[in-house]
Amino acid sequence: MAFTRATGKHRAPSRLSRKSASMAGAAALATTGVIGTLASPALAATPGMTPVEDTGMTQLVTDDTLADQIADQAAAQKQEAAEAKAEAAAKRKAEARVKAAREAKERAAREAERKRLNSFVAPISGSYISTGYKTGGAVWSSGSHTGIDFHAASGTTVHAVGSGTVVEAGWGGAYGNNVVIKMRDGSYTQYGHLSSITVSVGQSVTPGAQIGLSGATGNTTGPHLHFEARTGSEYGSDIDPVAYLRAHGVAV
Repeated sequence: MAFTRATGKHRAPSRLSRKSASMAGAAALATTGVIGTLASPALAATPGMTPVEDTGMTQLVTDDTLADQIADQAAAQKQEAAEAKAEAAAKRKAEARVKAAREAKERAAREAERKRLNSFVAPISGSYISTGYKTGGAVWSSGSHTGIDFHAASGTTVHAVGSGTVVEAGWGGAYGNNVVIKMRDGSYTQYGHLSSITVSVGQSVTPGAQIGLSGATGNTTGPHLHFEARTGSEYGSDIDPVAYLRAHGVAV
């Protein structure tokens, strides 16, 4: 019995046709971006092994792993950047704290120095007044004492009572060796009967600075320090030295 070759829709596609269709399908997937340029290379056949059909998935798996690595690297870089930023911020804060502490210390030092320069001290440390202001007697040409006397043995350090500028340093007649200082507030202080002088005219002095040593030069009956407070540099402008010192915080 003779058979007729099947034709039309009932005819099975040939191997060549199936391969063409598969390639066309792959091209279509590439066009739509599903596979793109990730088509895998042909797998080499190993002798004795059944050839493995190239499905195109090998390259996709490899590329997925690479994508994960890139994502991990990006995340690590982002973390490093965040840590670097946090470290920089912490460093800036630490530097700001150090700067603030330094500035606070400098302000405190300036304030302490300002207070020191504006402070007053006694002209003789640990001494006492042996002759008061306006004490009368023939010893003084004016008829009364124009200052106060501090008890002091010869060679005792004499201090500037406050900040100022030396306007006289030398022999002062009845005062013997004497120093006159113009104070920062415009008043004047005078120190008489010194055995030696350790400052010069024009020199700036601060509270407690040594200006000389006590003695018995000039008109005196013995060693001591004669101290005056004045409104001017000349004799006759004296004011109460006790009240002057007390007004500036010195206990006498």
